[in-house]
Amino acid sequence: MSDIHFGTDGWRAIIGEGFTEENLRKVVNAAALVFAEDAAKAGAAAGAPGVLYVGHDCRLDAHHFAEIAANTAANHGFRVKLTQDYCPTPTLCWSVAHDDEAVGGIMLTSSHNPAEYLGVKLRMADGGASPKEFTDRVEQAMDAIENASDGANAQSANSANVSNKVGTVAEVDLMTPYLAALRELVDTEAIRAANLRIVVDPLFGAGRAYLANLLRDMGVEVVEINNAADPTFDGLHPEPIPPWVDRGLAKVRELGYDALFINDGDADRIGAGDSRGNFVNPHRIITLITQHMVNRGETGRVVSTITASALLDRLCRKLELELISTPVGFKWIYGEMEKGGVMVGGEESGGIGLPGHVKERDGLLMALLLTEMMAQTGKDLGTLVDEMLEDLGHLEFARRGLTVSDAQMSNFRNQTIPNFAPEEVCGSRVVGEDRRDGVKFMLEGDAWVMMRPSGTEPLVRIYAEAETTDKVEALLDWAQGIVENGA
Repeated sequence: MSDIHFGTDGWRAIIGEGFTEENLRKVVNAAALVFAEDAAKAGAAAGAPGVLYVGHDCRLDAHHFAEIAANTAANHGFRVKLTQDYCPTPTLCWSVAHDDEAVGGIMLTSSHNPAEYLGVKLRMADGGASPKEFTDRVEQAMDAIENASDGANAQSANSANVSNKVGTVAEVDLMTPYLAALRELVDTEAIRAANLRIVVDPLFGAGRAYLANLLRDMGVEVVEINNAADPTFDGLHPEPIPPWVDRGLAKVRELGYDALFINDGDADRIGAGDSRGNFVNPHRIITLITQHMVNRGETGRVVSTITASALLDRLCRKLELELISTPVGFKWIYGEMEKGGVMVGGEESGGIGLPGHVKERDGLLMALLLTEMMAQTGKDLGTLVDEMLEDLGHLEFARRGLTVSDAQMSNFRNQTIPNFAPEEVCGSRVVGEDRRDGVKFMLEGDAWVMMRPSGTEPLVRIYAEAETTDKVEALLDWAQGIVENGA
């Protein structure tokens, strides 16, 4: 059996260790077989399974690995369109969704993981995240390829010549049409007239230069930081949460600009800051975006993951919007988007998407929508957040990632998640629970605490929300004790 497995969104490994040319070919060969099977079922002509897009972020040797992926897919008969340069994941997704001949996409990225990681995300014909059923078939295809070969032939079986078909590889400009599409989605004239000033922090990732230049083209004064071509990311983790956003928060506070926008390593997520240097977490961002979409005349269901803030629930009840909760991972939100009628979907980690644009997260579009919101209201981001909290009530949120031993993880998975059922936590009564993804305890007053194994890293993640920071920290301390010492 292969030791390559897909987590919450894709497969990831350390470059030169788990992420090697050989392992990449294994993944792409298997994915190409599954894409081809589905293309055949959809009626593709024999020997012409369609177009596959291949993109990559700013990791070490990412374009080289993308070329390997493209050539491997071409040997299954696909006409492969390979990005000329680094691109955000939403760029690849949008490109796939707007090409009638495309059957899917392969994105080489490790998202928010540290710089030494690289990975593969698979995208469907509509640009959405690959569901578990699809990635399970890819893993099964990898096993079938390995099992069909004895040791002497294993290397050739995992080479790029599995199917003996010949496709093509063409390097193409994915960014120009995608960026043009983003401009059409917001009121550029209102933004131009607002004389806004914004700090942009791409965290050395695939949003580098793209968001900053988009905003400049709309008349915004922009200072961009952490924008060098540095595959080490200068030691930062490209995740738009503290402490990795501290440089940006210091810069926006120093300049007194209207907002700070931060993207993760492949720019499908967003974090933000206000002019006072306060971090604006994704819970508050998705709540603002939902309100803004309603103000724009949109309607529909709102979808969020189980770790989303109660703020969003309060807003949806106020606006009489249906709110759907899913397990962690945008692929579950994508599943709801496939059903139709979704206005906006988002997750606690900052991935927010509008299915009318593409059924995937887009950190650049979210930044533009917040910019539009500021322009149309004449208020900076901090004021918008303050007014929202005054209206909906104040809630604070935090999370931690816990590195645990094998024994602790086993006890957590096999005992705590299925069996632990306290009546109260930190003096607050438990009023509900959810065990779809780890275990979440809902407490009186809209507070909650949650513990779940990470789907992308060997960690247990703990989350908490409450009215005060002190209560949040107390809930996290309690959860950490449960994970480390047992229930």
